[in-house]
Amino acid sequence: MSTKEVAIIGGGPAGLMAAETLIARGRRPHLFDAMPSLGRKFLMAGKSGLNLTHSEDYASFVTRFGEANAALRPALDAFTPDDIRRWAQGLDIETFTGSSGRIFPKDFKAAPLLRHWLKRLRDGGLITHVRHRWQGWTDEGALKFKTREGEAIFRADATVLALGGASWPQLGSDAGWVAWLEERGIDVAPFRPANCGFDVSWTPFISERFPGAPVKSVTLSFEGESHRGEFVVTTTGIEGSGIYHLSAALRDAIARDGQATLMLDLTPDRSLDRLRGNLSRPRDKSSFANYLRKVTGLDGIKAALLRECLPKEAFDDMEALAQGIKALPLALTAPRPIAEAISSAGGVQLDAIDEHFMLRKLPGVFCAGEMLDWEAPTGGYLLTACFATGKAAGEGATNWLEKK
Repeated sequence: MSTKEVAIIGGGPAGLMAAETLIARGRRPHLFDAMPSLGRKFLMAGKSGLNLTHSEDYASFVTRFGEANAALRPALDAFTPDDIRRWAQGLDIETFTGSSGRIFPKDFKAAPLLRHWLKRLRDGGLITHVRHRWQGWTDEGALKFKTREGEAIFRADATVLALGGASWPQLGSDAGWVAWLEERGIDVAPFRPANCGFDVSWTPFISERFPGAPVKSVTLSFEGESHRGEFVVTTTGIEGSGIYHLSAALRDAIARDGQATLMLDLTPDRSLDRLRGNLSRPRDKSSFANYLRKVTGLDGIKAALLRECLPKEAFDDMEALAQGIKALPLALTAPRPIAEAISSAGGVQLDAIDEHFMLRKLPGVFCAGEMLDWEAPTGGYLLTACFATGKAAGEGATNWLEKK
């Protein structure tokens, strides 16, 4: 076995996959993490059900990474969603495909998978160092870490950086590494929230009466793209999986124009013509709220959104009301702060790395995971790309050492 030292900084899925790849090639890597334990964001992501990957047609799957599609494609081809299922099975974790096409462990939990994975890695020779916060390099090129005992130095022949993005900083991904790379001339795109909620200038009618209310079975549209799903009303705006699918376009439009108007179809299973017919029925002595519920099925938060977003005169014009139900304009004023976001956009620019995920200006230093400048919707895409880029960086580091 080679005596050359390999360091991995970051104990999330990308860093752990890099470690697994290096171990499989005969290395005994050292893995450093600032937190007291490994995989904290991974565990948090699995709290409501660990979404490992997605079962959609692979040709469609690889288009979900926006401008990074081409750059990530070789890594994704080398570790596909099918490969992830086989990998999980190798850890005695059976998976299944949910009704939405998402792939989960059968027990939905992240902890058993992480526990099995860490045991296999440590049995294979992984050496871990927790509570080691990376502080860049010494003048001689060694890695510097801040620990509870003071500064620690580690001399690595190859380094894989898998330090995460800027979301959920309390779990370790606080983007504190940016300064150390920029000092070395590495171009880092500013971080922005991704898969995030948005602020809405609610009246007290919504913000005080409906926080936490789920808005289910709606179609959300923006700039020609539509997505059927659901979201939740908050005191400050909206959040939830239905929003995340469109969040990148909404975020960028707000940055460009100052706001973005999301269109809601509150009755996606009723056509406009059917609504017109429903609303032509006589009201009799019913209150308008009861009438609306009886003829359209809308009540609660959906009815409240109509009152919030449509002018008063629309409720005296059944054509305008029908149009509003099928295309309700909801003005979004700002994305929620990045610390609240599921993930982040921005990071090490992809043209700063070569095809082996090595930094062009720092030979022997490789990058993987969310610290790279890419984004994807929720649904297994984020985790798949973290696994795939971690594997690619691990392969790159191994090949680099073999050539030295």
